[in-house]
Amino acid sequence: MTSAAVDAALAQTPDLLESALARVPEDQWFERKSAGVSPRDLAVPLVAMANADGGVIVVGMHDGVLEDVPPQRRNAIRQAAMDFTQPPVRMHVEELSVGGDDPRTVMVLRVEPGETVHHTHKGDCYLRIGDESRKLTAAQERELVYDRGAAQYEASPTTLGVDDLDPAQLTSYATLIGVGSPERALAARDLIDRRGRVTVAAALLFDERPQRELPNALVRVLKYGADERGVGDAMTLEAGGDRRIEGSIPQQIREAAKAIEPLMPKWEQLGPAGLFEATSRIPRDAWLEGLVNAVVHRSYSTMGDHVRFEIFPNRVEITSPGRFPGLANPSRPLEVTRYARNPRIARVCADLGITRELGEGIRRLFSEMRRRGLADPIYEQTSSSVKLTLLAVDALPAEVTARLTSSARAILTVLRLHHRPMGTGELADLAGVTRMTATRALAALEQEGIVTWRGNSKRDPRATWALGQL
Repeated sequence: MTSAAVDAALAQTPDLLESALARVPEDQWFERKSAGVSPRDLAVPLVAMANADGGVIVVGMHDGVLEDVPPQRRNAIRQAAMDFTQPPVRMHVEELSVGGDDPRTVMVLRVEPGETVHHTHKGDCYLRIGDESRKLTAAQERELVYDRGAAQYEASPTTLGVDDLDPAQLTSYATLIGVGSPERALAARDLIDRRGRVTVAAALLFDERPQRELPNALVRVLKYGADERGVGDAMTLEAGGDRRIEGSIPQQIREAAKAIEPLMPKWEQLGPAGLFEATSRIPRDAWLEGLVNAVVHRSYSTMGDHVRFEIFPNRVEITSPGRFPGLANPSRPLEVTRYARNPRIARVCADLGITRELGEGIRRLFSEMRRRGLADPIYEQTSSSVKLTLLAVDALPAEVTARLTSSARAILTVLRLHHRPMGTGELADLAGVTRMTATRALAALEQEGIVTWRGNSKRDPRATWALGQL
């Protein structure tokens, strides 16, 4: 469910408000609390939402029925952020009257995404993940500190005014979330600051061409005719195979997807109608997930770089400026805590259905590749970027994978990523293991029929290892 559904429910007339709110499930941006909730307990979802993308808490609803929040409790709830969160979470409070003959007052707390990490008064740190307010470990909290530093960039003001943004995109979005004007839509998602200045996030989301101020906020799609890029005269970039996709973030994702679709490597497979059809070797949902994640979660403060979507006959590589959060291990991406570098951008993209329908995270990406029987996605991290590789190669059978050591799996990953025969020493260096460990691992891979050895003798210094036919 997107946060737009919450706004639509709250915009209903008093007689319809109860049923409308009851139909909205709790999720990343919405939680219900009874009228009896203590301000102390309210601190947990306040902190969790502020540390994520912001959200809405309705106080005065239990089991689908609206309750009356008594006057003496309303003041305590208004002060909950000041009294029980550190630093105080920023929130806007509304009181809604419902009931006619049975008048009741409910409270709506609109929580802003924080620019720093928030804690409860007890020092606990929480993050909103789905419909849960999850307590973070010390290591996860350090990751969040890293993210919050990057998140400040999307909230920084620009020299643009609201009138400089695309009125068609803004009006459509305002209608979607049920507010009466573009200005109110921007304010509802914290896309203008307290002085009414348009933020970087607003420009990226709603400017017709934000590249005038942010020239590297684009997607570059490249198609190669061979498994290697080549250099100079040997460059394998196809004619017309270099496209730059500009526009707002939603436009970039839509236009890039249209450009990528016909360029993806395909093979002929027997279709449901009994005819052979051209089928993408890498499932659309997987590469689209990678594209969406790269555009929505990239570091826009990193100057001089852009998102690159590179298509090869045997794989795609998607490179995004910015590193994984703090202590996250790119070799174990399924363990990465929810990524919220750009919470305002992420929330608007959820409203628009982009990150709801298209981008449900790293886990979905892995699921799509595994469902097709392909090798798991591979993440690599440099000092300033993250690269995702989706390989059009079959995954190993589970029983084979279970027999391999971690060193053997690391060497297999190196061979898959570099797409060429390699010597034992080079493989050992790139996999981060000793030569002796690499030799044992390669012997195990050879025994499984995964790699083949090429050389003239056992002591051939030019001997190499290459992937075999799985």
